[in-house]
Amino acid sequence: MHVRRRDREPFVTKDESIITEFIHPSWTAAKNQSLAEAVVPVGKETLAHRHLLTEELYHVTRGRGVMRLGEESFEVAPGDTVLISPGEVHSIKNIGEEDLAVLCCCAPAYTHEDTVLE
Repeated sequence: MHVRRRDREPFVTKDESIITEFIHPSWTAAKNQSLAEAVVPVGKETLAHRHLLTEELYHVTRGRGVMRLGEESFEVAPGDTVLISPGEVHSIKNIGEEDLAVLCCCAPAYTHEDTVLE
């Protein structure tokens, strides 16, 4: 399977990030995971949330941010990767001068139903 970014329409998730989904079991042959890019505009922050079942990897590809992971907060920049365990409260804020872009890999795949706002 081959997915082209230009063929995918972005949408807004429950945490208010702008998502472009590249792979998801609901419309591809993937069985256990999803891959998407989240974009957080300048000065914006995702809503604090957690996932009941999903383990997530955030890999920053563009911009600068502050990641909140449980009780900890730290800056992230291109090339940084964050592991988010199921049940761990998290959010990310754009502190840079350009959009913050993060690849999000979820296993099991992302669902709105698995997302709990804090």
